[in-house]
Parts: sequence; C-alpha cells; structure tokens
Amino acid sequence: MTLHLVTPASYDSRSGNRVTARRWARLLRSLGHRVVVETEYLGGRADALIALHAVKSRPSVLRFRDRNPHSPLVVALTGTDLYCGLGRGGTECLALADRLVVLQPLAIEALPPEQRAKARVILQSVPTPAGPPPARGFDVCVIGHLRPVKDPLRAALASRRLPKASRLQIVHLGGALDEALARRARAEERRNPRYRWLGERPRSETLRRLARARALVLSSRAEGGANVISEALAMGTPILASRIPGSVGLLGATYRGYFPVGDTRSLARLLARVERDDAFHEALARHCRRLRSLVAPAREREAWRRLLGGL
Repeated sequence: MTLHLVTPASYDSRSGNRVTARRWARLLRSLGHRVVVETEYLGGRADALIALHAVKSRPSVLRFRDRNPHSPLVVALTGTDLYCGLGRGGTECLALADRLVVLQPLAIEALPPEQRAKARVILQSVPTPAGPPPARGFDVCVIGHLRPVKDPLRAALASRRLPKASRLQIVHLGGALDEALARRARAEERRNPRYRWLGERPRSETLRRLARARALVLSSRAEGGANVISEALAMGTPILASRIPGSVGLLGATYRGYFPVGDTRSLARLLARVERDDAFHEALARHCRRLRSLVAPAREREAWRRLLGGL
C-alpha cells in the first residue's frame, strides 16, 4: 500500500513524535509498503493514513477522510491526547478512525468507552545494543525537552538533598522548548554542582550516555508511553519514574522505582537508595531486563503487520 504517515513534529526535530515517525516508517517499509512521511496531509494518492497525535493532526484527518471516505484511517494517540484533554476536535478524530494506536495498555482506559474496541497496543521498540560500555562515576540521565509536562528539573532539585559524600551527577539531555524553563535550568547549573544541562544532543550520543548511566529519571506529569522507557529497557538501565499511567503501563504496577508526581523528597530518597544500595539497584535493573523482549523491533513490526492486515 501507499501509506501517508503524518506527524506534527518538524522534519529536523529530535522530539519523541519525530523519532517514532521515523521508526514506524522504517518498519512499514520493511513490510513492503510505500511510506510518505509529512507534517500534514495535503492530498495525493494514499491507500491509508496513519496520523500521529489526534489533536494536532486533526486537519489532516478531516482532509483525508473527506477525500478518501472509504480508505483506512489509523490515529495514534500521544500523552497529551490521552491525559491533557482531547477536546471536541480530538474526539472527532477518534470517531473517524478505523483503528486507534496506543503505546501502553493502560492508555485504553483513558479512551472514551465507545472507542476502546478500536484500540491496539503497540509498544515502541529499540534495538538492543551489543553491550553497553562500563559506567563511570554515578551519572543519572534525564532525557527530555524542557517542557512543563516533563517536569524536567525535578531530578536536579532532588539531587540538592543528597548527602555531601554522594558521587551522583544529574546529566540532562534535551532542548529548550520553554524559555522560562531554560532560564531555570541555566540558573540551576550555576547553583547546583550535581546538575549539568547539555541541551539537545544527537540521538546516537543520547543513547550512548543512557547506556553508561546508572539510572534514568523520568519525572513527567503525563506520558502516552515514553520512548525513553523503551530505550532504557533496551540498554538495561534502571528507571526511576513518576507514578503515572504512561509509565505504570510499561513497567508494571509492582515495579519499585516509582515516586509520586512532583515529589522532590521522595525522588531524593530513591536517588540516594539507588546509589548506596547495590541490591536495590540490581533489583530494578533485573526487572527492566525482564521487560527487554517487549521492546524488540520484531515485535513492533509484527504488531503493525497484524494491524494493517486487519484493515
């Protein structure tokens, strides 16, 4: 088929949506389809449309459905769709879609009940590296752009509460999408010797740093199913995550590395424990290693094959 894959993220963006769109395009092409990736559907021959982000891709969804009333339409939902409000436009996109894609199983519960039967869970995949290099020091990664929904400075604030003897360093990779947060990050660097903000970095460097890190902190207030969790699972890096459905849906309810959203004190206790308690650190790492097969590229490819075959 000729598939149009629409994402609002710009072509040169390193955002999660653009990373996802690139990966899906590769997987779909490997299944024999012709894939056109664009920021908006403007017309042209399309046997099906895959729209990433219900709210922001609404114009593309409406245009495609108007011009191709009987062709398959797939809408993939992001965290902002699911947990920050669909609004009337997003709800309309869900109603027009033949299938809905969500990135973790708990996301189905956030959908309107009448739309849940359309939903298919497709976990985001990452190739497992041959073997990460040995870690040096005690770096803890934060990977995410500076946006309020990411609560990006929570790990930095928590690191201030660590004892002086701690070797832990917060290494933050992500671009500045909010100037007020960028000013706060620069100020935090000046006052907090445990925090380094490296800005937006190439994906290859980001994955190398994640592979070497002793842990990843994901402090988001909302996620649809963060790609960085898949990356950490593939790398075997333990995760300290805010307890939100988008993370619990991937890591499981019994995972021991959660902290309440926005709770600096609880995150500080987790950071201190993961540094000093080898058994706890290994328990988190072992849990993550058990989930590694869930993010295998072959699994994601097969999920797309079944979804498209069902249409």
